[in-house]
Amino acid sequence: MPGWASIWKGTAPVSTPFEPGAPAGQGFIPLCVPEVRGHEWAYIKECLDTGWVSSVGKYVTRFEEQIATRLGAGQAVAFTSGTAALHVALMLAEVGPDDEVVLPSLTFIAPAFAVRYLGAWPVLADVDPRHWQMDVEQVRGFLTEGCRRQGGQVINQATGRRVKALLPVDLMGHPADMDPFMELAGEFGLTVVEDATESLGALYKGRPAGRLGHTGVLSFNGNKVITTGGGGMLVTDNPALANRARYLSTQAKDDPLEYVHNTVGFNYRLSNIQAAMGCAQLESLNDYVAAKRRIQQTYREGLAGVPGLGFMEQAPWAGSACWMSPILVDPAAYGQDSRSLLKALHGQGIQTRPLWQPLHQSPALAGSFSLGCPVSERLYQQGLCLPCSVGLTPSDQELVIGAIAAGQGGGSQAA
Repeated sequence: MPGWASIWKGTAPVSTPFEPGAPAGQGFIPLCVPEVRGHEWAYIKECLDTGWVSSVGKYVTRFEEQIATRLGAGQAVAFTSGTAALHVALMLAEVGPDDEVVLPSLTFIAPAFAVRYLGAWPVLADVDPRHWQMDVEQVRGFLTEGCRRQGGQVINQATGRRVKALLPVDLMGHPADMDPFMELAGEFGLTVVEDATESLGALYKGRPAGRLGHTGVLSFNGNKVITTGGGGMLVTDNPALANRARYLSTQAKDDPLEYVHNTVGFNYRLSNIQAAMGCAQLESLNDYVAAKRRIQQTYREGLAGVPGLGFMEQAPWAGSACWMSPILVDPAAYGQDSRSLLKALHGQGIQTRPLWQPLHQSPALAGSFSLGCPVSERLYQQGLCLPCSVGLTPSDQELVIGAIAAGQGGGSQAA
């Protein structure tokens, strides 16, 4: 098989297999790759020139302060990943062994894994069919009818476990309907951790996503709207929680001179080099979100007349960051299913991907409690994410639209 150097230079055939995260090249339209166009080189070079390359340095503090300012939050704490930030956010919520945390079944598995790190269990809720966010009414029904109050605690009647927190995820860059979740949390004495790892730059009723729960979590993975190559952020208005997060993420040093540790901590701090890249990327956030929104709108307009294709709707109270640009493929009306279309597009050098396997179907989460997730299952079967890099050119997007329109009525349906 030709190497990546030949694909990058455009010498490999268009039909060459490729993997997520591969560099863009002639005859290849990647799903979602980072955009580097600002001061990244200068800021990172400064770290190298001064020797401040690890978890201490001015860019870590600057990045935290700039994220807090951007979101209008009191505090932001940088982490090595969004998953690490979720782990600590759940610790701050005092989630412990055999507790339960309610989260959507249709999401990347990271928040569920963070729950399991603590010996706790996910309660997997469905998403609503229009906006694809955790179904508020299903969660309300679970808490009011499927749980009982006992000694100030909320107990899942089916499992006997204590429900401790709600963890809505802003799927595809679209914010979850956070106000009802906060109201439920107040009524039932729960903590809300907002997983905003896909939604930096999004708005909910005019408020920035990421600061709508008791804590919020961001991700700067390579495919996010802005990236540090990896990394995450915990956001809160509570200084005590922020201080605790910093303590836990830096190996819980009670006496850093004598190396005294009174509790178990974690090596979760972002490096200065990564934070330097984050500062540069953040300077372009408005432009990147505008590009993401423009790309998604172009798909909606360009594919509007193709039978069998559907789109995730945007709620009237939401300003989505449009992290990904997904479509739904109805095989009966389109003529082939989403996976057949995926293979056909890959054969033309166009990278796409399905949505995530619903978590209630994941072997890794066996033993978790599901509220019933038929919408998540349908979206998984029909969903396909289209190329949406910030740097996607109009001509490449026209090729994608043309290939999808030409594929209507072709291929074979999966059983």
